Amino acid sequence: MRLHPGDGGAVSGLNVVMLGPPGAGKGTQAERLAQKRGLPRISTGDILREAVQAGMALGAVARAAMDAGRLVSDDVMIGIVQERLDRPDARQGFVLDGFPRTVEQASALDGMMNGRGPLLVLDVVVPEDVLVRRLATRRICGRCGSNAMVHWKTECEKCGGGLVTRVDDGDEIVRERLKVYQRQSNPLVAYYSARGTLCSIDGNQPADVVTASVDAAVNAAASTGGVTP
Repeated sequence: MRLHPGDGGAVSGLNVVMLGPPGAGKGTQAERLAQKRGLPRISTGDILREAVQAGMALGAVARAAMDAGRLVSDDVMIGIVQERLDRPDARQGFVLDGFPRTVEQASALDGMMNGRGPLLVLDVVVPEDVLVRRLATRRICGRCGSNAMVHWKTECEKCGGGLVTRVDDGDEIVRERLKVYQRQSNPLVAYYSARGTLCSIDGNQPADVVTASVDAAVNAAASTGGVTP
């Protein structure tokens, strides 16, 4: 794997992008990696909600799109992520969950990496039939939107809100969402694969085994001198 540093500045820090379809467990793995390495986990869902609640101009544009049932445009997502990565806690590294989702967003992220260390892209891969089964039993917090880490619990571990089933986790809807994800992600995976910045992670394993694979990928990248473990 060949890492891609920013065009300026010293190579240091750990900057990770977690890719993966709905139900792959990338959010759980992003959270674990961020906690272990002392980095902020930056979830696009979280920062979109934050931008809306904070009354940011871009947040208002994003809310208008979401209220109309449209995808948030690339330029709005790029602006919101740029603002988040410019905060002091992200200067020494980050774990991005949910961004980039398009090649245009990936190209913009390259520009944000100027003066930072290289970018490590981890793609969590899970067969479609497994994803459908997982999503059919998935629950989320009705208050903060976080995925339930332990499915037998009734309250969110983050905020204490009640856990509910997502209305878009039905079988047919899930399969359509996965098709949409594949259409969007295939060019993105090819973009990073062509540059050698992508590492595939087998997500069809117990969560702790996947975590070990993620750690191994980070350590392998560190052994090349490209990232700080």
